[in-house]
Amino acid sequence: MDLSYSAEELAFRDEVRAFVSANLPADVRRKVLEHRRLSKSDHVRWQDILTRQGWLAGHWPAEYGGCGWTPVQIHLFDEETAIAGAPRIIPFGLNMVAHVIMAFGSPWQKSHYLPRIRDNIDWWCQGYSEPGSGSDLASLKTRAVRSSGGDHYIVNGQKTWTTLAQHADMIFCLVRTSSEGRKQEGISFLLIDMKSQGITVRPIITLNEEHEVNEVFFDNVRVPVQNLVGEENRGWTYAKYLLGHERTNIAGVGASKRELQTLKSIVQKEQRNGRPLAEDPRFAARIAQVDIELMALEMTVMRVLSSQAKSPGPEASILKIRGSEIQQTLTELMMDAIGPYALPFVPEAKDLGNESAGIGPGYAAPLAAQYFGWRKATIYGGSNEIQRNIISQMVLGL
Repeated sequence: MDLSYSAEELAFRDEVRAFVSANLPADVRRKVLEHRRLSKSDHVRWQDILTRQGWLAGHWPAEYGGCGWTPVQIHLFDEETAIAGAPRIIPFGLNMVAHVIMAFGSPWQKSHYLPRIRDNIDWWCQGYSEPGSGSDLASLKTRAVRSSGGDHYIVNGQKTWTTLAQHADMIFCLVRTSSEGRKQEGISFLLIDMKSQGITVRPIITLNEEHEVNEVFFDNVRVPVQNLVGEENRGWTYAKYLLGHERTNIAGVGASKRELQTLKSIVQKEQRNGRPLAEDPRFAARIAQVDIELMALEMTVMRVLSSQAKSPGPEASILKIRGSEIQQTLTELMMDAIGPYALPFVPEAKDLGNESAGIGPGYAAPLAAQYFGWRKATIYGGSNEIQRNIISQMVLGL
């Protein structure tokens, strides 16, 4: 792989950089760069801007309304938007279920759902984990039974840790349709309207006192059979396909580059023994270490993107592990850098600007919540322990 950018790729990077500079709302940018709380409307505004430009689904194949970007263009777009302070694109529709629908969906599912995802009409959430079925996902118990007429499934059960379910229009859901054979063989993949009668969403308030995840309950929810993706009892295959895209996305190189810049700015401001913390050789070595690890991750992401045909393989587990660990390290270093100012954690600080009164510098106020929020990065998308098992079995052959 040639690690230098071509003239065309550099021109594309400049185009993205100029577009973001001209079109990213200043208040949204400020919230992202200062680690403030983002609302759904903040995400919608930015994604609508990208939709009008034709870039929200730029990474999709042209046949489905995308731009057919190359892996390098996808990487450059993600990097430039993240570094500039754009909110992350909510991945559940665009980067996850859309790929499953493209690969395994019916003609009707493709014509109905893909344009609504591409045009930022439908928001999706992911119905995978259940109480007792997280890392051992195949043990899930939410059941879908064909109605007597055969045209609907009746779904009963519970999902948990469902990110942004409180905002979602649709949920893609793993359900059990058979108890025969191996537990992986009786799972199906359903697309369910969140406005369906019998669905209840209950918030889970996390350690950083945010409402990001939820419990979702299904009580005799009727789902049209036409919303079954692919074949009944083949959902485990589709789920693994989707998880490859999710784990590649979790790597988050662009966002980590932005946070590394923020960290370097903080250590220039923070004083230790009368001099900037950046001049402390031990702390500087820790920053250099994570900087090197991030560069190595970026090169690995580029190799994976350049070599993949249809879907990332087990190498996506490597990206997930390293990406999530680097994200956590960056938040740890920021907490260490601001020292005692990290102690007072006030949730409302995430809504306030740097001009707000408080203990310590304004940029310190949200960092404790940021630290707590990223503790989950090594768990979601398949815990890092599970990813190491995948690598040992499928990459190393152990």
